[in-house]
Amino acid sequence: MKPTEALKNFEATKQDIGYVDRQNATPKDYQRIGFKSGLEVHQQLKTKRKLFCRCPAGVYHSDDDYNAEVIRHMRPTLSELGEYDGTALMEFKTRKEITYRLNNQTACTYEVDDTPPFPIDREALEFALEISLLAKFNIVGEVHITRKQYLDGSIPTGFQRTAILGVEGEIQLSNKKVGLIQLSIEEDSCREISDIGHSRIYKTDRLGMPLIETVTHPDMETPDELAEAAEYIRFLNRSTGKVRTGMGAGREDVNVSCAGGSRVEIKGVAHNKWIPELSHNEAFRQWALLNIRKLIKDRGLKKQTWKMNSQKIDLSHPELLPPLLREKINQGLEVIGINLPNLKGILSHFTQPGHPFAAELIHRLKVIACIERPNMTHSEELEPLLAHQDLKQIAKWLRADEADAQIILWGPPADIPTALETIEERILMAFGGVPEETRKSFADGTTIFERVLPGSDRMYPDTDSAPIPLTVEYIESLGRDLPQDISSRYQQLKDWGVPADTWKYLLSKNMPPLIERICNKFGFPHKLIGSFIGHTFKNIEGQNELHKNFSYEKIYELFRYISEKKLVPGIAKFMMPVIYEFPDMQFSSVLTSIHFKRRNLVEVLTPIEFLLEKFKENTPDPEPDSTINWLMGQVHQQAIGNVRLADLRQQIEQIIKC
Repeated sequence: MKPTEALKNFEATKQDIGYVDRQNATPKDYQRIGFKSGLEVHQQLKTKRKLFCRCPAGVYHSDDDYNAEVIRHMRPTLSELGEYDGTALMEFKTRKEITYRLNNQTACTYEVDDTPPFPIDREALEFALEISLLAKFNIVGEVHITRKQYLDGSIPTGFQRTAILGVEGEIQLSNKKVGLIQLSIEEDSCREISDIGHSRIYKTDRLGMPLIETVTHPDMETPDELAEAAEYIRFLNRSTGKVRTGMGAGREDVNVSCAGGSRVEIKGVAHNKWIPELSHNEAFRQWALLNIRKLIKDRGLKKQTWKMNSQKIDLSHPELLPPLLREKINQGLEVIGINLPNLKGILSHFTQPGHPFAAELIHRLKVIACIERPNMTHSEELEPLLAHQDLKQIAKWLRADEADAQIILWGPPADIPTALETIEERILMAFGGVPEETRKSFADGTTIFERVLPGSDRMYPDTDSAPIPLTVEYIESLGRDLPQDISSRYQQLKDWGVPADTWKYLLSKNMPPLIERICNKFGFPHKLIGSFIGHTFKNIEGQNELHKNFSYEKIYELFRYISEKKLVPGIAKFMMPVIYEFPDMQFSSVLTSIHFKRRNLVEVLTPIEFLLEKFKENTPDPEPDSTINWLMGQVHQQAIGNVRLADLRQQIEQIIKC
């Protein structure tokens, strides 16, 4: 297939499935494809220690700051039912060598299962139970620690200790209630440093940190509802003040399906703003895969009888070796030609923006066969690596028919058998529609294959940990001082008159309690303080990376100072940039640095008549508003902190009228 034909096919199949850009999609588009989605929201708790040992939590190290390395290899084992887990088999195929880098400050022998777990950290348990109550979960009567298999290597023991604390809660979105299945407390996993070829490296400073997981029902029927639910849970967790914030402290797994599709998990989404685009494209990717299944069925192909055929291309076939393939062989790689009977048009079929179906093969080759990209080319490339004539020559050599498609694969000889198996396996999956899998997210809204979705029977009791009874009195004591529900906070901000464009920031930073304290103590209007924090302070914070740990208590102290000194609160706008840059500077020194001088209203108004005459001399027949604005500009600096600008304007208007 010529490049122009491949591109035409890509665009035509995009239209065939009725793909629309996220910006132009309507609720009817999501109804048409049967969009359905749910969330698994992971949030680190702000505890002093890890969950099942006494190592400190929240202490991070650079990639090269470690004292020891532990190396392991994945080996699948039979379950009690005589079955292998699909994820374990996939990981075994990769032949990965997994290296863990340990720092003595944040790791111990518990991490490698050489020491039994300590009793669960009570601080973490209490924080998690409070959040469970806030989300209206039914709290369990007894906490049972279980082990959940983790087969991707991100936990050295191969399992994660976890416990369900609450079941069947709910959150209130703007247009509906969303059910929550459960809230669990569990250990966090390692942070990946690199994954190249057959080597994957992790650091263990995050390993074992207390984490809660909030799981929703698949109640979200549009990407907007999904994003709203993610934000709501994020705000709810942060409203307690007992969770960590910052990159990686909160992560979402987004489960998406379409009508006739399968549950696909988009893993570890770090930014809520990515969720709408990711879920939109995943639902349409599944819709496209269902269309591919239909095309294959219409061609009369059967999964049981369809077979691809492959042959090695080497130096004995110089006529099949354009410079690119000759270069691969010279690098010690093996080159294989593959014919896909009756699959012309499938490799260039649209799946995601910029991604044809062939990308599904490319990314699986990287993950399962561990062959780094670029690892293949094919007869339907949108941007060909080989000339059309070279591809035709290879197709002829493979004895291909006009209705066939071809792949040219290369990689280390030891990885080629796994690569061929991976390609055939993924194409056979296309006969069935949408495979269940875990996918990795990108900022452009696209995803790639990460691993096979773990089996459902991955949890079993942890015999090292005794059950923990939760008395009614204990749960009631935890529920006495819970923060306001997030839906109530939205209404509160609205009632205060705080601009709606500040709400997301204020809730994400848990600012409403601070606004309440300032206004209740010093009598400032809620709208004024909310607008100051949500607009002025947000901009200052966004433009300065010097003080990421700036204490928001400084805002309270600033308005206490303004109240005590009887300054006009508008001066906070000019003081805060200095305070943010120099948090330890005395407020009196801050005033000096911005050239503030005490003046009363009379002193500020003293030069107005002189300035008015000067303005009239230079501006014949001025408009009243332009006159007032000019005069305000002349005395604005002297008025800041001394006189309310609205009062100043009123006085100037009276002087002009006289």
